[in-house]
Amino acid sequence: MMFTFPIRVYYSDTDCGGIVYHGRYLDFAEHARTEMLREIAKSQDLDGSQTSLIERMHLAFVVKSIAVDYQIPALLDDLLEVRTEIESAKRFSITFRQTVIRSEQTLCVLLVRVASVNTETHRPMPMPDWFVPAFDTYAHQ
Repeated sequence: MMFTFPIRVYYSDTDCGGIVYHGRYLDFAEHARTEMLREIAKSQDLDGSQTSLIERMHLAFVVKSIAVDYQIPALLDDLLEVRTEIESAKRFSITFRQTVIRSEQTLCVLLVRVASVNTETHRPMPMPDWFVPAFDTYAHQ
């Protein structure tokens, strides 16, 4: 049950010593979750864009909380992989475990709790029934 997303470290991601800024890991995780959502939505015959989910379902996923464990720094030009797994799923939220890897070495682990909200009311709404099963199906391919 894992979605993997490759990402390259660019100069703009680093300080003058070539070490990735701590905040960029949040961006790497966000990019991975966005692409994961795109793939899962496509598997449900949705076009995969967040715009489509907002327009058709009045659905948006918002970050509720993040815990980050930095272990080893990523460096300029590294090819990284962000591995995303569902840690837990509830009616209104999902917690993802996202691990940033370089050559099978763990650099950073993020626990990201994402809530499902209605874009018209800005209130919590139940997670779509199709999301977790679609993630499980996609991750096993």
